[in-house]
Amino acid sequence: MTKKRVVVTGMGALTPIGQDVKTYWDSLKEGKSGVGKIMRFDVSEYTTQIAAELKDFDPKEHSISKKKAKRMDDFIIFALAAANEAVKNSGIDTDKENPFRCSTIIGSGTGGLNTIEREHKKLLKRGPRRVSPFLIPAMIMDMSAGEVAIKFGLKGPNYGVVSACASGAHAIGNSMRLIQNGEVDIAVTGGTENSISPLGLAGFCSLKALSTRNGEPQKASRPFDAERDGFVMGEGAGMVVLEELEHAKARGAKIYAELAGYGATADAYHITAPQPEGESGTAAMKAAVTDAELNPEDIDYINAHGTSTPLNDKIETMVIKNVFGEHAKKIAISSTKSMAGHLLGAAGAIEFIACIKTITDGVAHPTINYENPDPECDLDYVPNQARDMEVNAALTNSLGFGGHNAALVVKKYSG
Repeated sequence: MTKKRVVVTGMGALTPIGQDVKTYWDSLKEGKSGVGKIMRFDVSEYTTQIAAELKDFDPKEHSISKKKAKRMDDFIIFALAAANEAVKNSGIDTDKENPFRCSTIIGSGTGGLNTIEREHKKLLKRGPRRVSPFLIPAMIMDMSAGEVAIKFGLKGPNYGVVSACASGAHAIGNSMRLIQNGEVDIAVTGGTENSISPLGLAGFCSLKALSTRNGEPQKASRPFDAERDGFVMGEGAGMVVLEELEHAKARGAKIYAELAGYGATADAYHITAPQPEGESGTAAMKAAVTDAELNPEDIDYINAHGTSTPLNDKIETMVIKNVFGEHAKKIAISSTKSMAGHLLGAAGAIEFIACIKTITDGVAHPTINYENPDPECDLDYVPNQARDMEVNAALTNSLGFGGHNAALVVKKYSG
């Protein structure tokens, strides 16, 4: 059976540097950082006191009532907000679609962590009868997919994906496969995360995974720079509408790009550290390029995982060289995390959207804070300034704790 072609017809983004796709993309092109001191709880005893928080977020502005929002964790609210934008942007009237041909798959790394913390405090202070009846549906990972499906009446395959920082990319890749195999026509998919909480921050601090550049928050996330010292937590959601090509054409949809390749592997090495030789990351990227029916030299642009941790950036650079050989030096590479922070389970989704905008607008956004070259990170990271360039094919990498690797290839749509 010939696999069906998959195109992107809608996008929605809720990020620390923009609460819609346009603002998010404009901020990326401008090199605008969303990192600052954490304001929502006391961080005076934490080694890391900075993050990329959503600022002035109001669910009502995203068609989510105050009553409904009170019953949900923010990671679900974020997914709904981004999905509302994506579906509206796609122009789909879901009431006119066969609901069983519409899928919803959404990734998240930590789910309702803030709700768990809040309700656990109630349990300890006031006893079990005071715990909210909405605790369970607010905390479980799959509920963002469940709520989006309820909102739009989507009755096809529906579940959550949990693969740490690769969750959003895996969700998009799995959705692509459903459409390619002819199981569904439409998928609303992406990632969402809300883990900037006292416990979440404490855990990452104890891991020593975060930047401690508290005095210069906007310079803290510095992927591939020799003085990088850890990642910066972010939050938000990215959602896309994927559609089978003929279905999209039949309804006259605007097609932004074609999702053509997906590769996924496991390091099977360590719970947090990447495999030193990058064998599995290399295999995932090669699989995505092959799946897209492209040659390595066809890739013009890579949106790197680019976390700003010493190990990740060094090994990701090595993996890119493994896959592309001499062509690696000709590829423009950006790290969205240099500005938006690391959205964990949502990172792959907002970075996939950045790839699409790179293709449609002919602009590669910069990797900001790249000031001190690292001999082990010696590729073209589009330092500090956006670059006008034609991009016909782009790849985005996502890597997660537990050794999860996911790569997606998106191409300019050519009919």
